[in-house]
Amino acid sequence: MKDDFPRINRLPPYVFNIVNELKAQARARGEDIIDFGMGNPDQPTPQHIVDKLVEVAQRQDTHRYSLSRGIPRLRRAICQWYKKRYDVDLDSESEAIVTIGSKEGLAHLALATVGPGDAVLVPNPAYPIHPYGFIIAGAEIRHVPMTDDFFTELETAIQDIWPRPKMLVLNYPSNPTTETVDLEFFKRVIDIAREHEIWVVHDLAYADIVFDDYVAPSILQIPGAKDIAVEFYSLSKSYNMPGWRVGFMCGNKSLVAALARMKSYLDYGMFTPIQVAAIAALEGPQDCVKEISGMYQTRRDVLCEGLSAIGWAVEKPKATMFVWAPIPEAYVEMGSLEFSKKLLKDAKVAVSPGIGFGSYGDKFVRFGLIENEHRTRQAVRGIRDMFRNDKVFNSEEDE
Repeated sequence: MKDDFPRINRLPPYVFNIVNELKAQARARGEDIIDFGMGNPDQPTPQHIVDKLVEVAQRQDTHRYSLSRGIPRLRRAICQWYKKRYDVDLDSESEAIVTIGSKEGLAHLALATVGPGDAVLVPNPAYPIHPYGFIIAGAEIRHVPMTDDFFTELETAIQDIWPRPKMLVLNYPSNPTTETVDLEFFKRVIDIAREHEIWVVHDLAYADIVFDDYVAPSILQIPGAKDIAVEFYSLSKSYNMPGWRVGFMCGNKSLVAALARMKSYLDYGMFTPIQVAAIAALEGPQDCVKEISGMYQTRRDVLCEGLSAIGWAVEKPKATMFVWAPIPEAYVEMGSLEFSKKLLKDAKVAVSPGIGFGSYGDKFVRFGLIENEHRTRQAVRGIRDMFRNDKVFNSEEDE
């Protein structure tokens, strides 16, 4: 029987699997691999959130099917969170919807809103679900290079596409590049999108993982943004809840309604006790969020300062749980995949190759800040030894 699966055929080989397989093989040989690959938080969920899950799960009335849009109490908590955090007013019935993590929401929003013949603008490099959710839905992707001249690139992309693009996907603070923006940036985005009648989808997954007094804005803070925009948020990173799969989308009523209708055919929502625990996260003490962000900042400092000390110049990001590191000049011609393989083989360090996030990422690798400070220092020593063996740098540590 012929394997003719058209949507699967539109997907390229998953680059990260190559490194993951090599990592698994190395560990099977007994090698100690320090893993900065996947952005998978390594710390436990705050106890008060876990306690609420356990409490509600013990009730007999919480094990039935839930609502695909999310229980009303959680949607109200989401809207109150937006009001308190960003002074944005939202209607919990029509402008907020719960998702089973942001990835599910983004993928189902794509299925609900685009199809063959539609064009979607996506930055390059980008988190894979941002382009591929829409590719799976049948749309064509037009990449917008993430350069210092982003708005010129955006205007060029809009003018070059016919028919006009239907949607623009953004993600700030950015995974993988860690780039941050201010409210003026979002104002320009909304002005351009309104002029060209383009929907805007913004992924705010790293709203809370911010450093050095940076505050990540919401696109919904821009007056009139709800006319054309929605925003996704995830509890995965802010509250160490990646396996719980809790997120939400807020903003434009038409896009919220479209996602709600699609989800009504595809799921019954998440387990009710998880939703109640999510309320406890949003409404409870927020000290845990600051502690989580502080932990990532410490890890960032150890990694970036350590790499710089051995000759690998890496800027400290102002947000996210990642470091987007330019490949050292001596290795840049290898490309990010081969350089990632070399780090794994020679330094026993796993990273994500930038090419996995798009062609414009091939001169970079991404470090996820998911190893503790001791392991991070061990990784830096392994990379230093690789540099020494290759006679690449004379680092400060050699002096």
